[in-house]
This record gives sequence, structure tokens and C-alpha cells, in this order.
Amino acid sequence: MPTAIAIAAHPDDIEFCMAGTLLLLKEAGYETHYLNLSSGNLGSAEYDAVETRFIRRQEAQKAAKLLGAHFHPSLTDDLEILYERDILHRVAAIIREVRPEILLTHSPQDYMEDHTNTCRLAVTAAFARGMPNFITIPSRKAIDQDLTVYHAMPHGLCDPLRGKIIPGSFVNTASVHQIKMEALGAHKSQQGWLDVSQGMNSYLQAMEDMSLEVARLSRKFRQSEGWRRHSHLGFCAYYADPLKKALGRNYVVNQAYEKALERGE
Repeated sequence: MPTAIAIAAHPDDIEFCMAGTLLLLKEAGYETHYLNLSSGNLGSAEYDAVETRFIRRQEAQKAAKLLGAHFHPSLTDDLEILYERDILHRVAAIIREVRPEILLTHSPQDYMEDHTNTCRLAVTAAFARGMPNFITIPSRKAIDQDLTVYHAMPHGLCDPLRGKIIPGSFVNTASVHQIKMEALGAHKSQQGWLDVSQGMNSYLQAMEDMSLEVARLSRKFRQSEGWRRHSHLGFCAYYADPLKKALGRNYVVNQAYEKALERGE
């Protein structure tokens, strides 16, 4: 059975920008996996870090169950997702154990370092999957198989300097949008926190708005998630696009983006 893994920074990040695609992959016959690198322990103005960590783990486990994905425990805490050796060894061990054909992760450009560092860790861990001399924690043997990395759209669809990020492809998530909404709704502790910390009047509405905006950019779908494919070098064949193969009509390449790449823009 082919396998896909979503690796994000915090509990609720997968639900915001990756869960629809993960659900469609499961429907297409993939075994799916769910990993947030951080426990989310700082994401509360009401509870202390210890209690918040416990609450958010329970919420993430419920969300993963709703998505039908295998849950992997977090590896560190908020603002401590650093591009460093110990975390890298642990992420690499999970990659080797799961043996994914598809890796979904954050955009290399995003509004906060937890997201961008998660992206870097996931990409490097995937790159090291076949290196026998790279030791993982716990120890896992190197694997010899192709893996394609896809980057989700950043929150706000912008880089840290407010420049627009354009999707390279679009996934039609309309058929699974309600389940995606329910999975995000499992993170109940985040309603008040996101109101206070980021000015989101409703985190559910924020996800809805992002889905609608990406769909508008697609000019085709009613609800959508956007993706950019990582370089094939060290990962897979040049033309490898397993999302396209798995999702069929629910996946559309942004031809304008592809042409811009060819022109070097």
C-alpha cells in the first residue's frame, strides 16, 4: 500500500492547509500519517504549558482519528522547533519507518520560524532517507525509494515580507471539506488563543476563507488546497507527481506557474 505523511509544526496546522489532500489520498488507497513536530504547549492564554501540552495532544489525536491517519507524537515544544541534530535524527527515523511516497509539509516561506524550520527538517530528513551513514533516533535502516515533497500554502498566502505565494497546483477538497472542518474543530482550545494572539475571530472561518481564496485562484474548484512541488533532485524522477496520479480530476496543475518556472521567473 502506498503511504503519505503530513509533517507540520503545531496541532491544527495540518487541518488548516493539508488535511483535505490527506483525506483524498486516503480515499485513493494511501496509508496516511500525521505528525506535528511541536506539542503546542504555548498555545493558550488560559492554561499553563503543562496542561496546554496535554490538552493539545488529546485534540490532535482526535483530529488524526477523524482524518483516518496514523498519529505520531510530537518531538518538541512551541518556538523550539530548531534546525538541529537531535530533532533531525528523530524526524528521519519516522520517514524511514513510514516509507512515504508523498510528503506534505509547510511552505519554505511562511510567517513564523516554527513553520519554516519544520519545512527544513522534513525536507532534510527525507533527503537523508537513503544515506546508510546517517544515524537516526531510534535507529532505522536507510530506505531506497522515491519520495516526492509537496509544500502547502503559507498562512495568508504570503511570504514573511507580504509577497504573494502562488500555488503550483490545486487540489479539489470540496468533497472532504466538512470532515476537514470537523478535524480542525477538534482543536477547541485554539478558538480563544488565536483570537488573542493572531486576531482570528474564528479559526474555522480563517480556514474557510483560505480554502475559498485558493479555490478562486484555481478558477475551477469550490474549495481547494494549493501545493508547490519541491525539486526532484535527491528525491524522485524529474516528472514524478504522485498527487496527480492518485487524485486524478481532483488535481490540476497551475500552467501559468509552470510556464513561469520554465522562464526562470
